[in-house]
Amino acid sequence: MQGAWRGWAAFVLAASFFGHEFVQRVSTSILVADLMAEFAVGGAVLGSLSAFYFYAYAGMQIPVGVLMDRFGPRRLMSFAAAVSACGALIFALAPAIEFAYLGRAMIGLGASFSWIGALTVATLWLPAARFAMLTGLLQAGGMAGGVLGQAPLALMVGELGWRLSLGALAAVGASLALAMYLVVPDAANTRPQTSRPRLTDGLRIAARNRQTWLNMLFGLAMTGTMLAFAGLWAVPWLETVYGFSRASAASLASAMFLGWGVGAPLIGAVADRVARRKAIMVVCGSAMSATLLVLLYVPGLPAALLAGLMLANGAFASSMILSYGAARDHSPPDASGAVYGIVNTGVVGSGALFQPTIGALLDLNWQGTMAAGARIYDADAYALAFAVLPAIAILGTLAAAIAAEAEKHYTKAEGSR
Repeated sequence: MQGAWRGWAAFVLAASFFGHEFVQRVSTSILVADLMAEFAVGGAVLGSLSAFYFYAYAGMQIPVGVLMDRFGPRRLMSFAAAVSACGALIFALAPAIEFAYLGRAMIGLGASFSWIGALTVATLWLPAARFAMLTGLLQAGGMAGGVLGQAPLALMVGELGWRLSLGALAAVGASLALAMYLVVPDAANTRPQTSRPRLTDGLRIAARNRQTWLNMLFGLAMTGTMLAFAGLWAVPWLETVYGFSRASAASLASAMFLGWGVGAPLIGAVADRVARRKAIMVVCGSAMSATLLVLLYVPGLPAALLAGLMLANGAFASSMILSYGAARDHSPPDASGAVYGIVNTGVVGSGALFQPTIGALLDLNWQGTMAAGARIYDADAYALAFAVLPAIAILGTLAAAIAAEAEKHYTKAEGSR
């Protein structure tokens, strides 16, 4: 199979791998009752089981970037998809919770290659002028996977049971592993053998570049609100402060995810068209900060306005996709994987950083109110705890303003600016 279309086919498969892993990421949310009953465990143990995915995923981002620079995506992504499929199978067959832990960790380990691998495919074989749009489409694909991992997967579990459903996910992962091995080109064919980098060359170049860290901070700031607010604390906040039912609160919070899914490819397409990332990052970061301040600190907003603000905030925050290309533009092609690894460590780690931070601040301001064994925090406690979110959003926007705009994008053919 020859021709430019092979690069596009490779990207579609890589994006499918990312979407599939997003299904795996959220799958435990609809298996809570099944897993508690099957393994006779409580919420704390089940929470740890789900988190094993993120422990493996976040810890591997920089190593994955370095390995991508050295070996390319074909073998690494194929192997990673196979590892993830094996993990899903072990999880599906687990006779005890310890085996489920192992399976979940293996799923996260394999998934850790999906995002950076897809970006590396785009870097090596697709037009540099379309990189931001492709990043946005990749992010939208992940959000689609998140949706498939909710209601559709729940229907499958209802029909087949959780073990057969996870077995089906394992089969899909194995099929993707084989397809990527057959379709994705070999990275060795994209550069002369004499230019083959040493294992740590790309990491050294990326880590010494100030632009890598400024763009990583922007990505972390834009993502943190989605993961910490919409991903965890928005529902109880809406229930307590606005009096919504849990279902209504969850529907409102999902508007932020919808904004991400719609905004990412649109912002990417605009950035590619104007060939400027910094200005869009600053404008979107400022708008994201402003909508967040109104959302959190203007009281008594009607439901329609709350939904609109969450939708807009998610759309503006999805500009985090530009942080990958903006950071890469200041490093040579052989360091692109390391750049993506550093930036994605901040992006993925933002949830691990801000979710417990907000929880700790809420506990500090808790007034002792309980309901059905759970702590209830008042509006003042939420207002104080949530202050970290606009603060980091503004800091990230300032980082984007300080960062430099690359005069010319690196391309796989040139290797220099």
